[in-house]
Amino acid sequence: MLGPGVVTLDLHGKNAHQARVAIDAALRRAAGSAYRLRLVHGHSHGTVLRDMVAETYGTHPGVLRLCRIDDSTTDLVLREL
Repeated sequence: MLGPGVVTLDLHGKNAHQARVAIDAALRRAAGSAYRLRLVHGHSHGTVLRDMVAETYGTHPGVLRLCRIDDSTTDLVLREL
């Protein structure tokens, strides 16, 4: 079970561009209220989304660090709890 400071975003069925738009919108909505954005990108149909998340948000100014939960889920740590 996730705590109130973790927002989950399911990216299944999205291409890289659609996922990036959804993540950017979620980051704007989560500013100040959430401390983690959990991205469920899957892995059984390739690693395009997982790789895009690492490349794009690993150095994003609003993200402190990435935390890979497993092969199909990555957390963007927005602030320390």
